[in-house]
Amino acid sequence: MAAVVFAVFFAALVFCLVRGASIAWALLLLLAGLLLLGHRRGFDRRALWDMLRRDLPKSMIVLRVLAYIGVLTGLWRTSGTIAFFIYHGVSIISPHLFILVTFLLTALLSYALGTSFGVASTAGVVMMALARSGGVSTAVTAGAVFSGIYFGDRGAPTSSCASLVAALTETDLYGNVRRMFKTAAIPYALCLAIYSFLSYKNPITTVDETLLELLSTRFDISWYAAIPALVMLVLPLVKFPIRHTMALSALSAFVLSLAVQDVGALEALKTAVLGYAPSDALLASVLSGGGLMSMKMSFILIPVAAMCTGLLEGIGVTQKVQELVRAAMQKCGRLPAMHLLSILCSMVLCNQTVVVMMCHQLSAPVYREDGAEGEELAMDIANSGVTIAGLVPWCIACAIPMSMLGVGMEALPYASLLYLIPLCYLVTKRFHFPKRKETT
Repeated sequence: MAAVVFAVFFAALVFCLVRGASIAWALLLLLAGLLLLGHRRGFDRRALWDMLRRDLPKSMIVLRVLAYIGVLTGLWRTSGTIAFFIYHGVSIISPHLFILVTFLLTALLSYALGTSFGVASTAGVVMMALARSGGVSTAVTAGAVFSGIYFGDRGAPTSSCASLVAALTETDLYGNVRRMFKTAAIPYALCLAIYSFLSYKNPITTVDETLLELLSTRFDISWYAAIPALVMLVLPLVKFPIRHTMALSALSAFVLSLAVQDVGALEALKTAVLGYAPSDALLASVLSGGGLMSMKMSFILIPVAAMCTGLLEGIGVTQKVQELVRAAMQKCGRLPAMHLLSILCSMVLCNQTVVVMMCHQLSAPVYREDGAEGEELAMDIANSGVTIAGLVPWCIACAIPMSMLGVGMEALPYASLLYLIPLCYLVTKRFHFPKRKETT
């Protein structure tokens, strides 16, 4: 019965992707199938309800952050913050270095802030606006942003994901960070070469002077228009909570909209909810978007994914999976099996945090039986599930940044770091853990 449920789910996913329909329909179908499976296995309504709501409180934490991000991306437009960076950024960034600068900037910020979503919704949105105004491929630019934001999300000491991996494997966080740098050295060097080449092939063309004139006429682009961005950059560096930082950035953008940009309070609030939609077509092509409603798909995907996770564990599906994982690791080795497990978990569970937790839960017993230490398990998870989740279009780790940047799956082939880390680690792991026994 479980095999039938997942077969129907994957068929629905393919249908949604081919027809351009929302993947939420496939997830809802999976939810219904799991409820039916639970009923067939003898669980009553109360037990199923408890499973459904078990992980919902965790999803509410993520939803609050996304709500802040949605509001933030709308108000950064009315406050002139994005216009400021477009107007001045065009003259600062060398045309043939734009893609490389995009990767380096987002990588630096994600390492400093430890948040992929926060950087995608701020610096990522700015770089995408620059790309659109300068005639650069949005797919290539978004791919560079993806690589940059997951550089820090995977390996920054401030990252909640890195902390989770350390806590689950009972290893030292800073020791893991050092090992993550070593295991990512070759992929990072390859990314520098790839994005240098793509920068040369995708330079910023001369921005239409009409657009620059329109930006300077419509917005006051003095230095204080950058205050909301400075709030997002500086406060996390002094350990200020990220949600509070986003709230203050949004508040400063709201004040600037009213006091400097002559935007009415109701109009600013409307933009915070519905997004920025200027009447001028040229301005709309660069700045339109953002707002709370831009996150609407995430508000559906995250709770449904959380309910599916609760059902998967509650009705005992994971026990059978653990047996399959053990068999796979014994046959082809721990790391290749971990990569495969990460792909499947990302496709079914649709949540990077849950993927990390599930990969640990299902594989840790095998690592202990083989005598592998926690550091090896930590690196195997960090170099598989953490980045692979960002390549699955319907996984939250991928779907939300794509929504923020306003792109689709065409950007994923250019997210070089996300697939270079797992691929390179398959070859280089033996040098990082030469004495570890690998099951064959």
